[in-house]
Parts: sequence; structure tokens; C-alpha cells
Amino acid sequence: MPLEPLLPLFHRLDREHFGGTLAPAGRRLVELRWSDGRMCRTAGLYRRGRHADGRELCEIVLSRPLLEPLPREATLSTLCHEMIHAWVDRVLGVREVHGPQFRARMAAINAAQQEFQVSLRHCYPLPAGTGAAPRWLARCPTCGISAPYRRRVKGLACRHCCERLHGGLWHPSCLLEFEDTRLAG
Repeated sequence: MPLEPLLPLFHRLDREHFGGTLAPAGRRLVELRWSDGRMCRTAGLYRRGRHADGRELCEIVLSRPLLEPLPREATLSTLCHEMIHAWVDRVLGVREVHGPQFRARMAAINAAQQEFQVSLRHCYPLPAGTGAAPRWLARCPTCGISAPYRRRVKGLACRHCCERLHGGLWHPSCLLEFEDTRLAG
């Protein structure tokens, strides 16, 4: 399906599910854009920080390669997922990833409509050409679960253990340990 402009979708979802709090008086608290085509591993992301010149950075980016071939519901679900992250961060002022505030809003949105379902993770097919072998294996020292990664990610914690042991909040005791797969063997 051809990509559609994100701004009208954002404002509609903001009115319907966030009471207009992500764009008070019509001024968005977060920028929106489609990726430039390189974002192939995740359908969307919300990030907040600073540009190199010091200006505030707060944006939602949706993956052009992943979402373009999929039905509109995939775009709505992904955009709404990232909007929940923005709402928890910018409106509630809470630092969590998929913690209790996120999950409560996700459940309320899913219960309020039938057009799409927001989930914690997607299972969209990866576009061709993204199958490079992972260099890193991340392992949780607590539960032993491991997963491949193409790069090391600083501060990454085991989602399963954070949910089970810390109410869905990130905790340093759940930090993943990265092992270089080129050295293993």
C-alpha cells in the first residue's frame, strides 16, 4: 500500500485516544516522519534527546521499508504504539518503556476500537536484503534467555525479567551481557 501522510493520522489518533494531549492547541509535542529507507529491523521508534547543535529532539519515525507493503492497519498500529511512548514520556512525564502506564493505555485503545490492535511487539516480515548474520549474542544473566543482535546496545535489559521482577520497569540487575559471535566457538 502506498505510504500516506502521517500528520492527519497523528491528529486523528491524538483526538480519539489521547484527548488531544499530544498536540495541545494544535502544536505537536513530537515530530513525525517516515524513515529514509534504512530502518529495516523495527517498524517504528520514539526517541527523545538533542540534535548535534543542541536543539531538542523528540520524534516518531516509522519504517518505510517495513510498513509500505503492509495494510494500513500496520501503519495505524505502529504509529499508535509510538504515540503511547510519546504520551507516557511527554504528557505523563514517566520514564518507562512498556511498563504499567504504557500497557494500561494500550489496553484502553484496543478496547475502544476495532480498526487495529496495538501490541508490544510486531511480527511484520523483514524486507529482502536485511538478513546479515548477527555479530552479537545478548544473554540475560538472570533467566539465561539469549537473542542475536547486529550491534551492541548500551543499557539494554531483559524485558522478561524487568516485567517479572520489577513491574515492567527497567532495572540494572536485568542488563544483558553481549558476546561477540565471531569469538565464540
